[in-house]
Amino acid sequence: MVMPRIRSKIAPLFLAVLLCLPALGSAAANTAFPGIFGTRASQSPNIALFPKWSGALSRYFKEQKLADAPCTSSLFNACHLKEWKEFLESVRGQDKLTQVRAVNTYINRQRYYTDPRNYGVKDYWATPGQFFKRNGDCEDYAIAKFMSLRALGFTNRDMRIVVLQDLNLRIGHAILVVHLNGQALVLDNQVRSVVRAEMIRHYRPIYSINEHHWWLHRRG
Repeated sequence: MVMPRIRSKIAPLFLAVLLCLPALGSAAANTAFPGIFGTRASQSPNIALFPKWSGALSRYFKEQKLADAPCTSSLFNACHLKEWKEFLESVRGQDKLTQVRAVNTYINRQRYYTDPRNYGVKDYWATPGQFFKRNGDCEDYAIAKFMSLRALGFTNRDMRIVVLQDLNLRIGHAILVVHLNGQALVLDNQVRSVVRAEMIRHYRPIYSINEHHWWLHRRG
């Protein structure tokens, strides 16, 4: 069950987005990805605007270089990622839809835990290693799913982490959207199953992001 998120957590993002509007590319810059929740998206390569995301990416790639160490070590090491890597190997080679569903189910087993309780700050974007060790909140689920599917061979063009407003709960939220077989599939820690984006009416995207680009979303 997802816990309420502080609405002000999203407010600074609006300011950052508005400041860079002139630098945004055409909405046609990525026509291969279907529109998300009835919005048009304008693209920018400047992910440096989102230091929490770029910081999580940097820490993640460092995690991948950690040397093997005993699981009893108090310091985080590659052994702590062993179960996750074993899971990924168990679904490698299966069809992509099966992989998407398996990843969603596997990551959603983690407990929801707010950033103020977990890290002592309002908003922190964790790596998969941190998430598996400490649990996390909605963007941490989305990041772990993104990195899981990347490890299974999905490309950046296939996926976006979407930061949005939940119109029913009136809170900020984050999910992963995967483009597969011409459809936008939603992987959400609030929903057990993978669902098509067109089935969800109460999400309003603000921006979406992957390793190379981010997109500002506007109503159709």
